[in-house]
Amino acid sequence: QVQLLESGGGLVQAGGSLRLSCVASARSFMFLGMAWFRQAPGKDREFVAKISWTGDTTQYADSVKGRFTISRAYADLTTYLQMNDLKPDDTGVYLCASGVAWPNIDKPSNVDSWGQGTQVTVSS
Repeated sequence: QVQLLESGGGLVQAGGSLRLSCVASARSFMFLGMAWFRQAPGKDREFVAKISWTGDTTQYADSVKGRFTISRAYADLTTYLQMNDLKPDDTGVYLCASGVAWPNIDKPSNVDSWGQGTQVTVSS
């Protein structure tokens, strides 16, 4: 399994922006669907965004459409999540995920590898 390492979280005011990064440990990244999930205290893990292994198909949760953008850089084995116009409800631990079961990697049960997560806190 590929190992995933996230970075880029932090504390930001409402309306601000952050860019999360997720670096994969192996070139098998090239053939994996990638996704971001988030988990707030006391809540279930929630799908945020996903991108196909070809990079030409993306999908977002309704709550982040128009504000978040997922992308991937093959040369760097990195997946990004650009988050704009952040809201307090976006607060949580953001986890990078990978899987071969495209397009169904928006379900945690279909994810093969998880990162350790990075904390995002949005203040009002």
